[in-house]
Amino acid sequence: MKPAIKVENLSKQYRLGTVGTGSFAHDMNRWWHTARGKEDPYLKIGEANDRSKKGDSDYVWALQDINFDVQQGDVLGIIGKNGAGKSTLLKLLSRVTAPTTGSIKARGRIASLLEVGTGFHPELTGRENVFLNGAIMGMTKQEISLKFDEIVDFAGCERYIDTPVKRYSSGMYVRLAFAVAAHLEPEILIVDEVLAVGDAEFQKKAIGKMKSVSTEGGRTVLFVSHNMASVKNLCTSGILLQNGTVTKTGNIDSVIDTYSKVNVSKFDAEYVCKNLKLESQPIQVTSAHITSIGLKNNNIFAGDPFKIHVKFKSRGIVKNCRLFIGIYNQNDQKLLHLGNIYGGIDTFTSNKEGEIICSIPRCNLKEGTYIINLSFHVDGTSVDRVKDALTLNVENSDFYGVGKLPDNKENLFFIDQNWQIL
Repeated sequence: MKPAIKVENLSKQYRLGTVGTGSFAHDMNRWWHTARGKEDPYLKIGEANDRSKKGDSDYVWALQDINFDVQQGDVLGIIGKNGAGKSTLLKLLSRVTAPTTGSIKARGRIASLLEVGTGFHPELTGRENVFLNGAIMGMTKQEISLKFDEIVDFAGCERYIDTPVKRYSSGMYVRLAFAVAAHLEPEILIVDEVLAVGDAEFQKKAIGKMKSVSTEGGRTVLFVSHNMASVKNLCTSGILLQNGTVTKTGNIDSVIDTYSKVNVSKFDAEYVCKNLKLESQPIQVTSAHITSIGLKNNNIFAGDPFKIHVKFKSRGIVKNCRLFIGIYNQNDQKLLHLGNIYGGIDTFTSNKEGEIICSIPRCNLKEGTYIINLSFHVDGTSVDRVKDALTLNVENSDFYGVGKLPDNKENLFFIDQNWQIL
């Protein structure tokens, strides 16, 4: 069976600071080379799409040599850090912009939701925009009318359906835009990060709809999100973009695992503050590390005790201080919320510098890598937050002391338990 989408040698080049293809001289140079049957001279220059480094060229490859297939009915997750090229790829697939080189072959109608209000005219009402979007997708007025009530019910904006959409909140805007895109039966549905605008209830409903569109309708879905839990729940396969190139394709679990390892690899076993700002912050973390029995490079066994040490400095005497510690999994889900307020110390007073130690008597986390965030509060207000301060690597072990390694594939935590059979 032919794929729903086939991408071959796809590249997109931009000239920094320029709208369009560049200067008139550059356009003439391109035309002159093309007229003589020669290659575009500007394809030979340019640098990789690495936003963290200063380059020497005005040209940058937002995407370079992208190749992948998407089968009909697949739900493909496209993941990567900010600036990796995800949105550029979706714009090319949606035909919002043209590729510099390469080709995209798509079988069927494409509906895309790339940003809040994609395809909506702000002066038209919600009702008029539903019919306008359907007409753009090639549907007849009768076909749209049959789906209209279902669209409005899903979006939950019946009261405002005859109000110009420029007066909608961003949440209402995206609810209606998604409802139109999902219900007007495109063969290919492309959704960018816009669902993050909606509330938790709508996000859950939208993911459920995308699942049914794929499994029951046999339609193809391309989904971009930084929420790895949503990607894992919805997608069957994935591609990982890094600096404008594909670094991993395949099963969504393996792609997410690779993405997580790439992100985690930049964290150190010990956090050391490199920019003290006591002139603007009353208290600040200066360093942090983890200790445990036989700990090496922040690796511990499930069930082991461990301690999180946090050193700090303050601007003189600061009262009503609290430290909170958040432990997150690789999908950026918060699993544990720790704080001195929960350990018998409501608040403390800092006198220029000190150290706080949070002792965990028994690690009940399953096997995996976890991220630790730190946050100082003064008088109930956050004044210093250190994101991704430390990593904790937990190995599976005989947590329950019964001579067996527990099967923790589906569990988030271990928990001490007592049983009775009467």
